[in-house]
Amino acid sequence: MPTSMMDNFTINTPSLLFPAISLLMLAYTNRFLALSSIIRQLYDHQRNEPHDKILLQLGNLRKRVWLIRYMQAFGVSSLLLCIVSMIVTAADRILLAEWMFIASLVLMIGSLILCLIEVMLSDKALNVLLSDIELDHREQ
Repeated sequence: MPTSMMDNFTINTPSLLFPAISLLMLAYTNRFLALSSIIRQLYDHQRNEPHDKILLQLGNLRKRVWLIRYMQAFGVSSLLLCIVSMIVTAADRILLAEWMFIASLVLMIGSLILCLIEVMLSDKALNVLLSDIELDHREQ
């Protein structure tokens, strides 16, 4: 039997990620729902009262929707690999299970990096709006 990278790897090891993944998926879904709401409000506003500044926000919103889609895809893929890793562990293929678990961790890292980028884009959009408010206030 080949030497294991992790001597204490058991079927319980991949299950350690389940609570984290579940909470992240909930947070990602909430971000998506909030962004969907913003886009619907902008759509209604643009239909009723067109404004050039709304058009400037579209690129940022598209990037954020794309990022959230892939944040969720990476998170779900991570969860699936954890589950498959547990199944492979039960089949006594420990080395393969360990590699699958490592791959699930890499996917989770990717998901978190995309989340960080999305948060930074969201912050950038908010700062643009705050600058607009400050400019309007100075002009009064």
